[in-house]
Amino acid sequence: MNNIIKIRVIPNAKKNEVVKEENRLKVYLTAPPIEGKANKVLIEILAEYFNVRKGQIKIIKGEKSKDKIIEIIT
Repeated sequence: MNNIIKIRVIPNAKKNEVVKEENRLKVYLTAPPIEGKANKVLIEILAEYFNVRKGQIKIIKGEKSKDKIIEIIT
């Protein structure tokens, strides 16, 4: 069963951090939103947060947006 999760990304933050909100996760990234760098770091942080491999996390909507929908493939 795959999990679909709404995420709000905050790039250029002071530190990488995942904050659980009511209906989504807010992920602070130190990476800038340039050339997919923030998305790459986002996947690394989420993989660690959910204790899965990076290959199991996929951005299914919002590749170029702060609001993203990700899928965790289990």
